[in-house]
Amino acid sequence: MNLPNRLTMLRVVMVPFFVFFLLADLGETGDIIALALFCVASLTDLLDGYIARKYNLVTNFGKFMDPLADKLLVGSAAICLTAMDRLPAWVTVILIGREFVISGFRLVAAERGVVIAASYWGKFKTTFQMFMTIALILHLQASGWQILEQALIWISTILTIVSLIDYLVKNRGVLKDEGESQ
Repeated sequence: MNLPNRLTMLRVVMVPFFVFFLLADLGETGDIIALALFCVASLTDLLDGYIARKYNLVTNFGKFMDPLADKLLVGSAAICLTAMDRLPAWVTVILIGREFVISGFRLVAAERGVVIAASYWGKFKTTFQMFMTIALILHLQASGWQILEQALIWISTILTIVSLIDYLVKNRGVLKDEGESQ
């Protein structure tokens, strides 16, 4: 297993620890530890992709696991933040619903021997979701911060929808039956 794939797996392993510290009744200390874990996990996402592309270490495993690790990290955060009344449930449903649709789509593609890598819209979506999560974990009480949180929630939600549409349109041929002409 190459270094980018190890970093991806490290991100997966960090998720339960992140969730524990975010939800544990440890006060500000728990939030700080959860924030640090989330930031480190998010940075591994940037680092694994950079290393994989720079040193030509892109693998099918990485194309599959990297987006899955992102889904686990951001999805877990969204669920926790909803439970903490920091993120509306309808936003969490959209964020996670998109991931289910894309995962199902990738499964169909994989059955046909097609590996679909993340798009730029998906990368933008993930980046904004990570910034949104950081802001919501910090959850500062300043009015300017509340406006920033709301802006990041809306931008993340819009990018989630746009990236889903982009993904489906670009890869619509995957869903055609084998007998249909493309």
